[in-house]
Amino acid sequence: MTDTPRTDKPRIVSSSHLVSERAAELSELEFALILSGNAFNRWMVRCMRAAGMPDVSVLDILVLHNVNSREREKSLSEVCFVLNVEDSHLVNYSLKKLRKLGLVDGIKRGKEVHYSTTKEGREMCEKYRDVREACLIETFQRLGVNHEEVGDVAKTLRAISGVYDQASRAASAM
Repeated sequence: MTDTPRTDKPRIVSSSHLVSERAAELSELEFALILSGNAFNRWMVRCMRAAGMPDVSVLDILVLHNVNSREREKSLSEVCFVLNVEDSHLVNYSLKKLRKLGLVDGIKRGKEVHYSTTKEGREMCEKYRDVREACLIETFQRLGVNHEEVGDVAKTLRAISGVYDQASRAASAM
């Protein structure tokens, strides 16, 4: 019997059979992404519901905020590119739904439709922001989270998304 301390720490993962000896931390990250993604999606839907728009999906909310961002028109392909959504028909469906709700309008320029938020759409984004400030930002501030560290995590996650994009291209070529 040896007194050697155990060096392998327990891993918090969703799928233990996928844990690689070469990169066990990746499985931990993936589980954290699953939990964070689901929590964030739930938050967006509930925030929008509290803002007064109960019947919209996560993608609808993301599309609305993207179209509203920077107060300039955007094409379907621009929205898909920024949100990193490969299935443009899903974004197109969201844009049609948002148009029906009176939150987004589209103007045809050449072969493409360019979208912008309506007055009602901008107001809905402001209501969402108000709920976000009251429920999320207030809590975030009270926790004393280091804003610089959060920014660093965001940069790392954006870089990791590129790794997953490259891996998905490689898997598609197999």
